[in-house]
Amino acid sequence: MTAPSRRQFVGTLGAALLAPRPGRSAGGPHGFRIRTITAGARLRSASDLKPVESAIVFLGRARKAFEDAGYEIQTVRLATQPLAAPGDRVLADLQALDRLAGEGRVVVSVGPLVHHEGSDAEFAAWAAELVRTTSAISCSVTVASPGRGIHYRATLAAAAAMAAIARATPGGEGNFRFAAAANCPAGTPFFPVAYHEGEDAFAVGLESAPLVASAFADASFTTEARARLRGILEAKLRAVQAIAVATARREGRRYLGIDASPAPGKDASIGAAIETLTHAPFGDASTLEACATVTDVLKSLTVRTCGYSGLMLPVLEDPVLARRAAERRFSVKELLLYSSVCGTGLDVVPLPGETPVGVLAALIRDTAALAVKLRKPLSARLFPIPGKAVGEAIHFTNPYLTDSVVMAIQ
Repeated sequence: MTAPSRRQFVGTLGAALLAPRPGRSAGGPHGFRIRTITAGARLRSASDLKPVESAIVFLGRARKAFEDAGYEIQTVRLATQPLAAPGDRVLADLQALDRLAGEGRVVVSVGPLVHHEGSDAEFAAWAAELVRTTSAISCSVTVASPGRGIHYRATLAAAAAMAAIARATPGGEGNFRFAAAANCPAGTPFFPVAYHEGEDAFAVGLESAPLVASAFADASFTTEARARLRGILEAKLRAVQAIAVATARREGRRYLGIDASPAPGKDASIGAAIETLTHAPFGDASTLEACATVTDVLKSLTVRTCGYSGLMLPVLEDPVLARRAAERRFSVKELLLYSSVCGTGLDVVPLPGETPVGVLAALIRDTAALAVKLRKPLSARLFPIPGKAVGEAIHFTNPYLTDSVVMAIQ
């Protein structure tokens, strides 16, 4: 019998260590999930797969360390330095990277495809082909950066890519893996804006909406809610940080921190948590105050944080947000307003399939303007739905997306 190749070993390790563990209740004994452990690695080029193999092995050990402590891990991920320079050869290399990532049960973000004002007329079609022909790769376009402001040509490139990806992928679902990123720093563990700089590192992202709901239950006023949420998060995140620090020490890999954003899931709604505090449907008066309350607490934590560390409002990932959108309780304009006090911007927002590229670019520029003015990371992950108009029902095959209706832009 021949000895297994290194790639076969990585694939076996991925199946053994990275597959979901059966018999766990949602959130596990700690009452919340870890959405991602994201490793950062630098590749010499898009065809350099050895650091990817090494990161997959690391992620298996890191996942086991957290699972041994009772945490439920949703995904493990890898972020590289910005890799893509559009062209046929790079596309083939990224497709090979995608295959290896699939074997190792990880997903990969290859960073911004466009920096500042660079792009060309072929970019949108190239980006759509990358997303269409891969399943584990996420990517972005940098549309604003600290000290440089908004990159106007990049906003157009991002918008054109979103429109092309919508046409190239069933139901437009490929835009789940693409975003316009404004002021998003390296080391953010959440996709699709993640990218890496420097020595090997890792960060942790949470799916902790149930903790917000627990803190807000029976809270009689905002001050009490804020104090309760801060106490719960400090205790829960310190336990996560202790395991991460020990893992960093054991593995010789830099630990960047926790993105404390309480990312929601299908059974862990941040919309429901907000409604627990406001006693009103999400989108009604007092929603903005509740959003600000969550983000204020996240920004005050004493644990080591990274990335957005703000409130996430991904419309199509949260069943309550999706339902309130269908009820027209809030619009895209309200989401932009909430972005001024929350953490991510316009996230998985369903739009008419025929939305002009210029309108998509305008929404991206609005998001970028907020990021620049407020000196915070924001992103736009817009979902033009092919063949669908405002108010029409939409359904998805992606297990992380929930059904809703197409939202009006105005």
